[in-house]
Amino acid sequence: MERNFNKNELYPDCPIRNILNRISDKWTLLVLYTLNGHESMRFRDLSAELQDISQKMLVLTLRTLECDGFVRRKVYAEVPPRVEYMLTDRAHSLFPIINQLIQWAKDHMDEILLDRTKAKSQSHKGR
Repeated sequence: MERNFNKNELYPDCPIRNILNRISDKWTLLVLYTLNGHESMRFRDLSAELQDISQKMLVLTLRTLECDGFVRRKVYAEVPPRVEYMLTDRAHSLFPIINQLIQWAKDHMDEILLDRTKAKSQSHKGR
């Protein structure tokens, strides 16, 4: 299973479409956020903190983040092998933006949920 590496066909050089396509999936920001709280993490520790992600999806997400230069994978020559994941400077440079998004979500979540409830009840009235 491979992530979609295709650029947007209509706007192949649009940086916002290209980058947002990669970081806005279900798991990427959660993996980045989890790694941000640690200097490095082993796969099993990441998996334990993100309990609802499958191992396959976690592997795929980590590979994609490594490919894009957000995560560094360090393999230790030990038996059994030990692998650790850590954020790169590129990922750390993204965190002021991620933290702003998190704060914005916290500030507006109650309003958004209320609006969703209103819209749902109005759509049921129209049926």
